[in-house]
Amino acid sequence: MQILKADLTRFDAIPDYPFAENWRDIDLGEGFSGRMHYLDEGPKDGPPLLLFHGEPSWSFLYRKMIPVLVEAGFRCFAPDLIGFGKSDKPDDIAFYTYDKHVSWLKQWRDAIVPETAALFCQDWGGLLGLRMVGEEPSRFACVVASNTFLPTGGTPSPAFLAWREFAKSSPEFQIGELLQRATATERTEAEVAAYEAPFPDEPSKAGARAFPALVPVEDGMDGIAQNIAAWKGLSSFDKPFLTLFGEDDPVTGGLAEPLIKRIQGAKDMPHGMLSTCGHFCQEDRPVELAQGVIDTTQKAGFLA
Repeated sequence: MQILKADLTRFDAIPDYPFAENWRDIDLGEGFSGRMHYLDEGPKDGPPLLLFHGEPSWSFLYRKMIPVLVEAGFRCFAPDLIGFGKSDKPDDIAFYTYDKHVSWLKQWRDAIVPETAALFCQDWGGLLGLRMVGEEPSRFACVVASNTFLPTGGTPSPAFLAWREFAKSSPEFQIGELLQRATATERTEAEVAAYEAPFPDEPSKAGARAFPALVPVEDGMDGIAQNIAAWKGLSSFDKPFLTLFGEDDPVTGGLAEPLIKRIQGAKDMPHGMLSTCGHFCQEDRPVELAQGVIDTTQKAGFLA
């Protein structure tokens, strides 16, 4: 297996992404190491806000939210998960596991943002972030979750099964076009190219192809026991927990209800289903999502 380094020249023409690069070395396991790229934007003394992306995106997804959040006073941290964005990419699909992704992200968080932080998470950003909240709830001031969940087996939907099979076997796995199809508003040609930038060839897409098959949506899958354990802490999380989901997402659009019903901090919060909003809600409704974060952190007393 090789650990691929991003060709940073492919990111030179990225629109609306004027953010400085930051890097952290990560122990990938099995004798391998790699660099995780992340954004660190906003006042250094501002309340820390973690912005976790999912599949198959990267921190570019947060380019519209970050300026609004920085203006509100946050210090925004947005990592590129291993296998995505500017971060290093193991080229073996079998190397990626749910637990490894949790470990890699925890390493980054422990080193870069050890203090209590607010969290916004979407897609796999929630499968990782909500697991982390459940395991260490005292380290989170509040949570805003969008188009995500923390699965513990069951029966997957036909739409998810189709997506999982497509990611595994489709000979044409065009990341930019996937983002285009999963938003309710039109992406520009430059934006589509920005989502393609991290993936110049098939080996670089190993992490993106691997992710759907790692979602523990069927009984017996790896990750179920860990998520069941995490749900104990997540259910009793009594700090503000808000869901803002895109109603045009056929895969995760209906998954807000279990979070609302099961998490103590979600009670009496102004949860919302956003119209004209697909799976990648940060593209379709960034201002509304940012305002939800601001309101939730103010309710938590984390943002003045």
